[in-house]
Amino acid sequence: MCGIVGFTGHHQAAPILLDGLRKLEYRGYDSAGIAVRNGSESAEVVKAIGKLANLIEKTNDGRDLVGNCGIGHTRWATHGEPTKINAHPHVSGNCKNSGSGVVESNVVGVHNGIIENYQEIKAKLLSHGYVFYSGTDTEVAIKLIDYYYKKYGIGPIDALARTMVRIRGSYALAVMFKDYPGEIYVARKDSPMIIGVKDGETFLASDVPAILNHTRSVYYIGNLEMGRLIPGEAHFYDLNGEEIPKEISEITYSAEAAEKGGFQHFMMKEIHEQPKVLKDTIHSIVDGEKINICLSPDELKSFEQIFIVACGSAYHCGVTAQYVIEDMAGLPVRVELASEFRYRNLPIPKGSLCIVISQSGETADSLAALRKIKEEGVPTLAVVNVVGSSIAREADNVVYIKAGPEISVATTKAYNCQLVTLYLIAIEMAFARGRIDSAEKEALLSDIETIPEKVDSILEQQERLQWFASKLINAKDIFFIGRGLDYSICLEGSLKMKEISYIHSEAYAAGELKHGTISLIEDGRLVIGVLTQPELYEKTLSNMVEAKSRGAYLMAVTNYGNYNIEDSTDFVVYIPKCNKYFSASLAIIPLQLLAYYTAVSRGEDVDKPRNLAKSVTVE
Repeated sequence: MCGIVGFTGHHQAAPILLDGLRKLEYRGYDSAGIAVRNGSESAEVVKAIGKLANLIEKTNDGRDLVGNCGIGHTRWATHGEPTKINAHPHVSGNCKNSGSGVVESNVVGVHNGIIENYQEIKAKLLSHGYVFYSGTDTEVAIKLIDYYYKKYGIGPIDALARTMVRIRGSYALAVMFKDYPGEIYVARKDSPMIIGVKDGETFLASDVPAILNHTRSVYYIGNLEMGRLIPGEAHFYDLNGEEIPKEISEITYSAEAAEKGGFQHFMMKEIHEQPKVLKDTIHSIVDGEKINICLSPDELKSFEQIFIVACGSAYHCGVTAQYVIEDMAGLPVRVELASEFRYRNLPIPKGSLCIVISQSGETADSLAALRKIKEEGVPTLAVVNVVGSSIAREADNVVYIKAGPEISVATTKAYNCQLVTLYLIAIEMAFARGRIDSAEKEALLSDIETIPEKVDSILEQQERLQWFASKLINAKDIFFIGRGLDYSICLEGSLKMKEISYIHSEAYAAGELKHGTISLIEDGRLVIGVLTQPELYEKTLSNMVEAKSRGAYLMAVTNYGNYNIEDSTDFVVYIPKCNKYFSASLAIIPLQLLAYYTAVSRGEDVDKPRNLAKSVTVE
């Protein structure tokens, strides 16, 4: 949620800031603003509500703002309504103009996250003569920095350190001080932030795509760390103000990987990238018959129970993994929503392993759950996409998927890469525990190797799905039903449909229909059945026929060969036969395409659905 950019160097800052904010639009926002300084002159702040295009127009694409040092922000409203007054950047002075225009304030800053104790800090600052113009927690943080800076006559790093000790919550802060032209100071706790350097210039962003056009050499600022950015250099400090040595990292994917590449939307591009990124993920983990998941065979044999903790689509991956691991490896698995798990006093037995799944590696609830688990002394394994992210750094072990940058809010390729990674973890667990032998392991790995090409063949059916989606423009409700592993596929298919098309949809275990939900079936109601598990095929089909007898319109997703299903349903999508454990990676493709084409036919903003953000870094 929200996006931060910053720049200090030899070029005009504003156009670079706006270009970076464009790259972060996918994160979700309702207002935007930038602040630019020209040497020792006061900062000029410009804000706009609504789309970034409004800010671009107000600044003549940044050309009207002179200066080589600046910060920018796209805001998702939390404290305070989405108004120009509440938009970032915020200033420390007692402004009567909402902090816009040329401001004489000592501190100007932007912030991602939430300051939980902002009300008590605000009361303190009011008693010291500060006046507040906005309803945001961010303005409180900026004024607190100013308070410490002035009261104690200390430098920016010490003022930031005192502020970090005082406030509770999550934050990525970027501030400019009037007394330090050409410099940007940053601080971080639980919200992502990266620093890039190249050719005497320094870049700041909350996510990689914002700076990829300029550099791939980056620093990852750690939790509870601060930084001082000057042209071409970045220096990092702990809470004691001691400088921290830090290694520079290289981003391996190109700027082109974060562009649409000729597709109308990022989501469609990312759906079509799945064959490649699945292959990349498999080959990054599998080396011959060796599966590299950071855990030794002895460790895998010692586990007595698996906990999987995640949110959203990553949680749905965990539900699929639950079926696969329990059946293949013979281990009991509990799948927990991170947002619930972090507040429960759930006993975690010794001998457990906790797997935390997160595309961004910054999901606030999942990160909090990970820390809670580590306090219990339980070993953790992270499955993440973003190298150097908080979850990746803090977990005991990490397996990286190779999905590359995923820009569309609705995940597709990262979800499937997570699935494949969890299959491989299940295989290695089963082999280490003696549930399968070398020949069976080799056969399973051979099956996984075929997944990318089978996904490619399913994508060739997209015209049929586009035609079918055109009939759903006026749909109000859709049910997805399946049994066993197919139910887990329905969870993700339903989420894809509702989050981008805004059609209400729900996923049900097919056997539960008769326990109340079937009362909602009426003439024309679309019921989508997923039937990839041979032993459950007839039972799910029976549930679908039961719905049809009450007026439902039926769509089925099933394996090639199950052609008798056409006698009972209205529309069928066939997927290639594969090992039953891996069917989720194939069956989800038509459901992703159906959601996409339905949203497009309804004229919705596919890549940036309302009220949603790509990386949920606050509760």
